Amino acid sequence: MPSEQHAGLSREFIEQQRQRLLALRERLLGGERANLARERAFRQEHGDEAKEEEERAQALSQYEIDQALHDVDDRRVADIERALQKIAEGSYGLSDLSGEPIPRARLESTPEATLTVQEERRRETGG
Repeated sequence: MPSEQHAGLSREFIEQQRQRLLALRERLLGGERANLARERAFRQEHGDEAKEEEERAQALSQYEIDQALHDVDDRRVADIERALQKIAEGSYGLSDLSGEPIPRARLESTPEATLTVQEERRRETGG
């Protein structure tokens, strides 16, 4: 890890964040593995059985929810990877867009943050 401080953050804080990011990444990836295993088990158990319309509708609805969560998790894992990369580069705590410092409170609540709150809002709204 670089010896300089990132955006005025202490080395201890950055190491804490690195550990949090690694644990969060493992939890998200572990959840993904569990979801895939459940999906495989469901397919094996139910195979080609005829399903009633209601069951199909419920399964489709659950699939859509699971897919939306999967998409969010994919984005979050990518953000975690980027934050870990920034720690290695010595730029953790600085916005990827503006280079401005990301407030410590934001990093504590969202350790994978690579943008300020305002930049994140613009990214989410496409503005």
